[in-house]
Order: sequence, then structure tokens, then C-alpha cells
Amino acid sequence: MSRPKPDPIEAQTYSGFYADILHYLRKRTDNASDAADMTQDVFTQWLGYRDQAKVEQPRAFLFQMARNLLRDHWRRQKVRHAVLGEPDDVEVHMTTAQNNEPLARAQQQQHLERLKDVLEELSPRRREALMLHRFDGLSQAQIAKRMGISVSMVEKHIAFALLHCKQRLHQDHGKEQPQ
Repeated sequence: MSRPKPDPIEAQTYSGFYADILHYLRKRTDNASDAADMTQDVFTQWLGYRDQAKVEQPRAFLFQMARNLLRDHWRRQKVRHAVLGEPDDVEVHMTTAQNNEPLARAQQQQHLERLKDVLEELSPRRREALMLHRFDGLSQAQIAKRMGISVSMVEKHIAFALLHCKQRLHQDHGKEQPQ
């Protein structure tokens, strides 16, 4: 089975704009691998776009796709920060990460480890539902379809998982403070 030859327009678009889009996304994220993944996603979407021939300015079109993916990335980051109990402001997080303060980074690492432990306490189905909803941004209907359960069951899994995480993290946070 032979592979079809790439369309010269698609190949030219990819080689001409890949580095620009990667650079754009790297400047706006705190993780080079996320930027690379998003860049790849831009071109995956481009290849799946049916009306490529009607796009008069492919560079602008690709950058709009990149901005949309970046917005989704920031939205997921905001959800992660909310679950971790961190400030909602992504810029505050990025500033802290750039400062590389050892104490702040150590505390953040401890918090992440604790969250990981709390998530491991959940049943596999509850953990999966929570992760798909909070970290992957799927709707409850999409999760229900993927997991083969009702939307009502997804709602219950997510609600119980969030309650468990909140109780366990607040319980631990109370232990750390002097009384």
C-alpha cells in the first residue's frame, strides 16, 4: 500500500509557516512541548479543513487556528489552577514560574504531589470522569458517550470526585496551619 503524495500547496504551507507558528506559541506558553503539540494540532486541523482552496490568506488563517488553540490551552490551565487551589490569573502563575523561587516551586510541587495522591484515592471511573471534564474540557454528554454511561452518572461521578478532592485538600491544608 503506497502513501499518497502530499499536496504541494499543503507541503508549502507547512514548511513556510511551521516555524512561525511554533515561535508564536512558544512565546505565549510556559511549556515548549505544549507549544509543539499545539503547532502540530494547527496543521492537523488545516489538513482536515475542507475549504483550503477558498482560504485567501493561509498564514492569517493558521494563526487564527493557533490563537483558538492557545485560548483553549489557557482555559484548561485555568481549570487546572482552580482544581489545585491556585490563583485563577494565568499571568500570576507564569510570573511565579519565571521567577523560579525555590520555596514557591517546592510548595507547588508538594501541592501537586498531594493532589495526585488525592486523585489516586478516587475510583477509576470517578477519576476518569473528573479528568475528562476538568483537564480535557469535555462536556458531560461527551464523557457519557466515551465512558458508555448516562449523563446523570457522569454528573454524580464528577460531583463526588470534586467533593472528595475539596475535602481532602482542605483537611490537609488545615493540618499545615498552626492552631
